[in-house]
Amino acid sequence: MSVIAVLEFRLKPETLAEGLPVLHDVLEVTRTFDGCRSVEVMADQNDAARLVVVEHWDSMEADEAYRAFRAGPGAPTALAPYLAAPPVLTKGVLDPSI
Repeated sequence: MSVIAVLEFRLKPETLAEGLPVLHDVLEVTRTFDGCRSVEVMADQNDAARLVVVEHWDSMEADEAYRAFRAGPGAPTALAPYLAAPPVLTKGVLDPSI
């Protein structure tokens, strides 16, 4: 069953110009990770420092493998200095009955 992961990022407004290219590079790795179907980014039209990233994964296992990769020592993220707060992650499955 496929999984949707939604991450809300709040970047430091004063580092937005430097942080957006770093986020782009981070998401390029995400897009090529095994089991990733797609990644889309929405920038808040009223707050350029607020970004919502929507990831579509083949399975919960694929998503969990990716989260473990990002948390592991072999894959530090260069995005941390640009974040105003830790990202907020929400994930679940699509429910066609709703």
